[in-house]
Amino acid sequence: MPILLAILAIFLVNTASAQKTISFPTEDGGLIFADLYGTGDKAVVLAHGGRFNKESWAPQARILQAAGFQVLALDFRGRGKSHGPGDTDIMSAPLHLDVLAAVRYLHTSGTKSVSVIGASLGGGAAGDASIASQPGEIDRIVFLASAPNEPADKLKSPSLFIVARDDANEDGPRLPGIQKQYDLAPEPKQLIILKGSAHAQFLFETDQADRVMQEIVHFLSAK
Repeated sequence: MPILLAILAIFLVNTASAQKTISFPTEDGGLIFADLYGTGDKAVVLAHGGRFNKESWAPQARILQAAGFQVLALDFRGRGKSHGPGDTDIMSAPLHLDVLAAVRYLHTSGTKSVSVIGASLGGGAAGDASIASQPGEIDRIVFLASAPNEPADKLKSPSLFIVARDDANEDGPRLPGIQKQYDLAPEPKQLIILKGSAHAQFLFETDQADRVMQEIVHFLSAK
């Protein structure tokens, strides 16, 4: 679906599928708050990066909703009202448990398939959630400038990796590490390398935002 049409379509979504805030427990005693958009039997969990929160996903969530997905954008423990063990340091907290809790909430509410989009920190958590999940719990994963923290050969979900070629941090370019994990990941998989240096969710602030969303919707919708 063209992105401009998807944005337009959101205005046709009825009030029954408006965004609402929910909460659900994690297996280690945490409580996660999330924004839920729409309804449907195919869902997507959005896991934010270290500088972001659940609200940062609103434009992408609405595009995915208009494309037919139920969307759940979570706040990791330590952000917003979400809390749980280790939440004083989000960088070392067991965030994969937050992703798993979101996935399982959607399954218990009747969703037939749940995929995850993880950006930067959230991508590592999404990948580790796939590794820790039961087979079939996570249908597909999109990694934005990220990869699992654990070895990617343990992934249980088809994967799409998207990264800007010149994306770097204080340790240097991110692409070599992501490429290494991509090479380990089981098929089916796809790696898209974009021009520029925008990192993870910052890609949505560039002139490649439409392409990124088109690639994501195509990957999540393909049979």
